[in-house]
Amino acid sequence: MIKFKTAVIIGLMLVSFVGMAQEKNNEILAAQYYQSGDFEKAAVLYQNLFNKSKSPIYYEPLITSLLKLKLYDEAEKVARKQHKIDPENAMYSIDIGKIYQERGQAEKAAEWYNNILNDLPKNEFIIRDLANNFYRIEAYDYAIKAFVNGRKILKNESAFAFDLISLYRYRKDKVMLIYEYMNVLSTNPEILNQAENILSSTLEDNDDYDILKNSLLKRIQKDPQNLVYTELLTWQYIQQKEFDSALRQTVALDRRFKEEGERVYELAALLIENKAYDQAIEALNYLLKKGTSNKYYIPAKINILSSQNKLVVAGTFSKQDLLSLEKGYKDLLNEFGENLNTAFAIRQLANLQAFYLDNTDSAEALLERLLAIPNLSASIVGQTKLDLGDIYILSGEMWEAALIYGQLEKQFANEPFGQEAKFRNSKLSYYQADFTWAKAQLDILKGSTSQLIANDAMNLSLLISDNLQTAADTQALKKIALADLYIFKNQQEKALLILDSIQQKFPSSPLIDDIMMNRAKIFLKKNSYQESINELKKIIENYSFDIWADDAIFMMGDIYETKLNDPVKASQFYQQLITDFPGSVLVTEARKRFRNLRGDKLG
Repeated sequence: MIKFKTAVIIGLMLVSFVGMAQEKNNEILAAQYYQSGDFEKAAVLYQNLFNKSKSPIYYEPLITSLLKLKLYDEAEKVARKQHKIDPENAMYSIDIGKIYQERGQAEKAAEWYNNILNDLPKNEFIIRDLANNFYRIEAYDYAIKAFVNGRKILKNESAFAFDLISLYRYRKDKVMLIYEYMNVLSTNPEILNQAENILSSTLEDNDDYDILKNSLLKRIQKDPQNLVYTELLTWQYIQQKEFDSALRQTVALDRRFKEEGERVYELAALLIENKAYDQAIEALNYLLKKGTSNKYYIPAKINILSSQNKLVVAGTFSKQDLLSLEKGYKDLLNEFGENLNTAFAIRQLANLQAFYLDNTDSAEALLERLLAIPNLSASIVGQTKLDLGDIYILSGEMWEAALIYGQLEKQFANEPFGQEAKFRNSKLSYYQADFTWAKAQLDILKGSTSQLIANDAMNLSLLISDNLQTAADTQALKKIALADLYIFKNQQEKALLILDSIQQKFPSSPLIDDIMMNRAKIFLKKNSYQESINELKKIIENYSFDIWADDAIFMMGDIYETKLNDPVKASQFYQQLITDFPGSVLVTEARKRFRNLRGDKLG
């Protein structure tokens, strides 16, 4: 008898096991049919699986399969049956409306959905579940309505804030996205950075930012004590490049809260980054008025001179402008001394004296004194020695330049400073027409960890190898190397004369596009923007296959953006570079600038 019972139990277990195995096989087969789009077979299998188990995991693919087959009556029958069994489950009630919608009964679907929304319970969980099910069937407007109506029922205007932000962002409803962030920020100022990031990726043009500005101004008028609105307004001004307004707003905040100038100093850095030097200098002068005891006093003085330096050398300048700037640096060093804190100013003064005031002796002495200061960081030592090597070239001390570059190579072996020094040493050999040695060093640098150094090394190596084929090519290469040396020395007119002579003497030289690029760079330094553009256009149109094509396109974008204030044309060139030269080392910067011009977050 016991044996019989055991046999029965084992038999039942086997039957159960076989049944479970069959169900699992059917589940796998149904999923395969579903994924391959064979909804007729999938529907049959899912119907059987659902009828047996009533598991919700089979419900959704069953309804979807029936709708794909346009079997609306069968789909409605399944959904209504489940809705009757489990009326609290939003999935079933929402699917009934979806079936009406797909059947073409839009009005009936709208009536059904609105009845659901009018009968919302005072339960946050149920309201969110309902909205999520609207989202599931891509009924986004009804999902929004569910959250908005839910707020009224819960009598809580901050409820579902982040759910609505996500929906408004997805729907690109900029007005409501801004409105929702205004509400959230009033009680959650800590999400300001998140708001800036989301808004920067959603707002597309000045009209969009004007909506934000108007909304902020109204909020500030209504709630002037809430600092977060003012901070967001400052950010908004920067996005629209209304730098004067951003500065006024920031200074007003600093005065209002009797601060030490931190936010003004941070804004000044951002203004310098965006080349708004006039406003940056105004911000830094404001900090100077706080007195010598203020922690930003020395950095402000240094950054004022740095900004003035950039203004002077980037534009048309007179000898008096240069002398006035030199005096500013000397006054600063007389006030604070030559030390770690003023190292950056020492380097800038040396550069000014050497490259613009033809006073290499004073520049060398400055940098040598800087290197004698104890406890200099490796970064300052590296930069200063690179500067000193460059100044030795200016003064014709080629051996000294090669020596200091060689020291740096050993001191910073396999590090960025060492690789930069090796590249400059290679260029020095190139200037001196020692092309074989220069090319050997440049070929090593092609594998540099710095993309820019690797790219520059490859370009110069190709220039050399392409122009050593004949005696005439080598003579032309010697001349262009000399022109490059004059460009480096800031002697632009001498360089132009040599470049013109190459083009006249060697009209079929493979160096023609190199000559054009050098001429473009010279005209750019002379602020002859249209002449620079003309040279770059020739490269883009006639030498699109050569090494300077991507550089030429990027330079065109930069000229239109920073010199001619034409963001539309600038964007076109950055987009062309991204599209036509995806492997260029300049793509990352081009993409960043393109996004900034489009209105993405600047800072």
